[in-house]
Amino acid sequence: MRLRDRLAAPVAALALLLASCGGGGGSSSSPAPVTPTPAPTRSYSDPAQEALSISDVQAVVGHAVAEAQARSLPAVIAVTDRVGNVLAVYSMPGARATATTAAAPNGQNIDAQNLTVPAAAGAIAKAITGAYLSSSGNAFSTRTASYIVQEHYPPGPAYRGLPSGPLFGVQFSQLPCSDLNTRLNDPRYPGAANDFIGPKRSPLGLAADPGGFPLYKNGVMVGGVGVMADGVYGLDADSDTRDNDPEEAIGLAATRGFEADVSIRADRITAGVQLVYSDIDTAQLMTSSAAALDPSAFVAIPGYTAGPARAGVAYGAQGSGFRRATTGEFSNGDAFVLTDGNGANRFPIRAGTDAGDVPTPLTATEVTALLEEAFKIMTRARAQIRKPLDSRAQVTISVVDSRGAPLGIVRSPDAPIFGTDVSLQKARTAAFFSNTRAGSTLLADPSADVRSFVAAAQAFLGSTALTGQNALTDRAIGNLARPYYPDGQLNTANGPFSRPIAQFNPFSTGLQSALVLANLGAHLGFVVSGGAQADTPQSCTSSSRLANGIQIFPGSVPIYRGNTLIGAIGVSGDGVDQDDMISFLGAHYGGLRTTDVRNAPGAIRADTLTPQGVRLRYVQCPIAPFLDTTDQLNCTTF
Repeated sequence: MRLRDRLAAPVAALALLLASCGGGGGSSSSPAPVTPTPAPTRSYSDPAQEALSISDVQAVVGHAVAEAQARSLPAVIAVTDRVGNVLAVYSMPGARATATTAAAPNGQNIDAQNLTVPAAAGAIAKAITGAYLSSSGNAFSTRTASYIVQEHYPPGPAYRGLPSGPLFGVQFSQLPCSDLNTRLNDPRYPGAANDFIGPKRSPLGLAADPGGFPLYKNGVMVGGVGVMADGVYGLDADSDTRDNDPEEAIGLAATRGFEADVSIRADRITAGVQLVYSDIDTAQLMTSSAAALDPSAFVAIPGYTAGPARAGVAYGAQGSGFRRATTGEFSNGDAFVLTDGNGANRFPIRAGTDAGDVPTPLTATEVTALLEEAFKIMTRARAQIRKPLDSRAQVTISVVDSRGAPLGIVRSPDAPIFGTDVSLQKARTAAFFSNTRAGSTLLADPSADVRSFVAAAQAFLGSTALTGQNALTDRAIGNLARPYYPDGQLNTANGPFSRPIAQFNPFSTGLQSALVLANLGAHLGFVVSGGAQADTPQSCTSSSRLANGIQIFPGSVPIYRGNTLIGAIGVSGDGVDQDDMISFLGAHYGGLRTTDVRNAPGAIRADTLTPQGVRLRYVQCPIAPFLDTTDQLNCTTF
């Protein structure tokens, strides 16, 4: 057993004890509110604009092929740039064309369980995961992802009874149906010059199957590589065993010359417990050479690549889909926005679109205040997942109206890419489940499975569930979307938005996965048919309110005018408590700059509910949250 794992249980228990002292409900002490200081003009450095060249891509593939040949295991290898453009998919002779996802424990396979998927789709998803979860301050692999998305954290039999992973549910982000993520030849942004606009979608969301790694060039995060070879698209269910995974070995070999610095790898970062990067060491690799490549083995994948290897785009350049905001777009000089490749901000600040639903929608001035104050809190917040220690948090911040329409998205320069789609998912999730129309919208879904979750919620929470009577954050919704309630505690019932534990695994989480199943199936049919079948629409559910799906880990709050829901703010990119704090305090201080925009009234917050005799959580602030003060913070004082 690894030392990390021997220490995991007591450290996790300590983390849980500390977490119980702040956020969610009241506490015995009420510290004075911490007033934010004005952020400096510049708090961050922009990442250097580096990109993978064609020869770089070929070198990555060549090292992977050499390792696969040495192991006599033909592989499919995918390479992406930082914003998700697929730069190559290479299929070795004899490589398996498909892979199968993990089956349900009870054999009743639903959603994406026991599903046959194209091996190329798995390789692309792994490469995107390595690229999207990483930054100049942290390098995460798909094994890292596996570690943080399962029903217990750390995963494995020794830790049954501990809560779920901090990013539980993130695998259902970056979906191929997302309206935020772009596509190859995206019809919204026509022209060859715009083909590289990111963030691009993933065919299978984010991956938890070892074999995906980030790529760095001259110390700059530039992309990811993913490998499929064994016919299984799964996860590591036991962190106490050190695997000798050949896919991981091939993927690690692919990073030669493009390795993440050891100081920022996941196994140098703690989130309650020390994370994991790879079970394979470089010394275990069987070759250091690069194989000669067969040009005909670079294959076309509909919706992702035309075949030949191509160069990536530099993140931060106009054509990448991310650039620095102009002074007219956002006041803080550090802000980045999403761009259409021709200079226009894809999600400019605007007023709410829900005048038919609420008496007074959010104004553009109010949205500006919410985003600016959340951005200030981010610059003061101590990062959880970044090196060196005491780095500033870096996240993406999204504001939506009560219908889920985006009213503005801003981000710090080096925030991980995955948080772009996820921050919008989180904001929409809080707005949707706090809305009077939540239940009726789900009951209108064409899927009987989706509709069944309404009755489950009402049986669990009472007849007023999903009618707008309570303000629900992503933390609260996540509590209700776990296969144990309370989270992680054995021999208890599942939450109303989750599958029962006997049927649960990360490929079938419950309402989250049921909502997007049809769209995921349509997209895989499009890929398998070579593009002959219709692709999924650019909307993940039957309702535009959840056009990129829902998210079920913390980092969002609904926004109110008096007792009326008018929108939500979502944050993603750092530790979940940091995400929670930035969204909650952003709403608080943004509201102080306006007439009557506020966090939800205390009387209707989810932490007033005690289903099964256990109080729901609302938000939770981290320990020692700020870099500019030693003050602690209890979010419930606001």
